[in-house]
Amino acid sequence: MVLQLKDLFDRAGEKQSFEYDLDLSHLRHGAGHPLVKPVHIIGTVENRTGIVTLGYLATFTLNTLCDRCLTPVERDLSMNFEHILVHELAGEDEEEFIVCGDYTLDLDELVAMDILLELPTRILCREDCKGLCPKCGTNLNESTCNCSQEKEVDSRLSVLLTLLDENED
Repeated sequence: MVLQLKDLFDRAGEKQSFEYDLDLSHLRHGAGHPLVKPVHIIGTVENRTGIVTLGYLATFTLNTLCDRCLTPVERDLSMNFEHILVHELAGEDEEEFIVCGDYTLDLDELVAMDILLELPTRILCREDCKGLCPKCGTNLNESTCNCSQEKEVDSRLSVLLTLLDENED
């Protein structure tokens, strides 16, 4: 969705609302495509005494795998975003503002970047997820395995164990 903002920049008090669904199923995050259903966007652009602000709510379902046990995870999320829009910059920091030089804004691109930057870096199926056994791959949330719980020492580092043994004597 491309917003036409010429009238909004020209008139203080002007307000423009929008609501639509955006397909972001093509976006990659991690090892997959977590946004398989459309993202619902609802928001407004408003000129408050010469300051143009964009605010919107993005509601979507995140489909991914648990980072510990690889179980499929589906979560409904809502994220609020706010931006200040400007027609041009006069030496200000570009990261704080969104420049709309031709009085248009590609909202789809902005929404995609906002969501990707705010997605959690670690997703767990539940807070107490036990993960997978590093030896046999058993999902420890569902069953236990018969693997030794003793940590194996990398053979390349076994010489260091002898140093520890010598210090104990």
